[in-house]
Amino acid sequence: MASGVLLLALASLDSTAQVPPERQTLSAEAAELPSRGVGAVLDDYVHEALHSNLSLHAESMVVEREFAALDQARAQFLPTLAFDASYMSASGGRTLELPLGTLMNPVYGTLNQLLAAQGRHGEFAPIQNETISFQRQHEQNTHFSLRQPLYAPAIPAAVRAQRAQLEAEQFNRMAVARRLKRDVSVGYLNWLKATHTVRIVAASVELLAENVRVSDSLYRNGKVTQDYVLRARAELLAVEQQLRDARNSETQLRSYVNFLMNRALDGQLERAGIDSELNRSGHDLALLRVQALGNRPELAQLDRTVSAAEAQIKVAGAARKPTLSLGADAGIDDVGYDFGSGSNYRTVSLLLRWQFFDGGATRAAEHGARAEARRAALERDAMAQQVQLEVQQALDALETSSDSLATAAARADAAHAAFRIASRKRDEGAISQVEFIDARSTLTSAELNLNLTRFEVLARQAELDYATAAGTLPLAATSNGTP
Repeated sequence: MASGVLLLALASLDSTAQVPPERQTLSAEAAELPSRGVGAVLDDYVHEALHSNLSLHAESMVVEREFAALDQARAQFLPTLAFDASYMSASGGRTLELPLGTLMNPVYGTLNQLLAAQGRHGEFAPIQNETISFQRQHEQNTHFSLRQPLYAPAIPAAVRAQRAQLEAEQFNRMAVARRLKRDVSVGYLNWLKATHTVRIVAASVELLAENVRVSDSLYRNGKVTQDYVLRARAELLAVEQQLRDARNSETQLRSYVNFLMNRALDGQLERAGIDSELNRSGHDLALLRVQALGNRPELAQLDRTVSAAEAQIKVAGAARKPTLSLGADAGIDDVGYDFGSGSNYRTVSLLLRWQFFDGGATRAAEHGARAEARRAALERDAMAQQVQLEVQQALDALETSSDSLATAAARADAAHAAFRIASRKRDEGAISQVEFIDARSTLTSAELNLNLTRFEVLARQAELDYATAAGTLPLAATSNGTP
């Protein structure tokens, strides 16, 4: 695994090593030694989960969406070029009446009379009143439009806000990946612990089955009464039920680990070996807290959220500043699609806009953005305290488990020695069935406690690695960029 401390823990534990030969009374299945250690197997499973887990893939899509949003914000810096075409056919509408005939015909008539008096022919013909329509019956406008922002304070502020939001989502994805690594590690260790539990209980079933056989033999030879045999059979049935429960728990845990890796739920998992007894190493709580505050992606995510909210304040405030842009249009505008003088046109313009009053909308937007920035900052402070608490709790749990390991091993040795003595007395008919079963129960309980304590140490170390964000994650194959 990524953490050096966890590697030491994983390399120091063995499910069968340093166990006295007389305690290795398990079935043939228990004698099969795994070929690889827990660290190597967990590295493979974590790598597989990081590349196939559906929840992590969903977070990758969120990051991809934020990349697209950042590209969209950056595009506001660039010019836009558009082609527009329209054709209109109209009738009716407003008109302007010009009474040219009413005004000029009397004058023309008088002039014609004067010319006739001089013997000349009248040269001024009467004219009609004119009606001018304000709307063309047919008109088209086809042109290209170019727009280029020259000064727009909201654009760079929006880009900064979106970049911070993108980084926040990237760190959120990293946080999901670290939680997935922890869940796979703890889930696999719990499954491995369950397999050992099954073996211990199965060994207990074998012992009790042998006890039933011996008790029945003693009864047939008249050394014990029948209740001795009945009690042995009752205890065997009880442990067989316990074995069924242990196997069901192992199946459920295996399904959970397969689920995290997006496998078939009934897929097989590789059993890992643990090489030697656990050697405890010391930890500095203050140093672990500093490491966690510097490495936890949740804190980096909230830092970027604060930056995004502060950039949104500038976006809102940019509405008070003027904007300047360049506009250029070129095309044809006429009753038909003609080119040349009278139809072609070109325009170049500078567009200045400065808003002086908006009913308080800008002020309200700034207030909302400041409130969001304060909320994110408070959430970041709360998360920092929570991270420090998680480190302390994980370290306390690890130290408690480590302190219990030696006691659990001594308890198992003592229970086995007592059971060995009880077995000899049972074979000689010198011990009651209650005393023998009590010795067997004590041995099984001690074995299960030792198994639980060993894997508890490893699981608590995985929790501490998560709390301190120790190690790196192999996310390159599924990442759309890292913060």
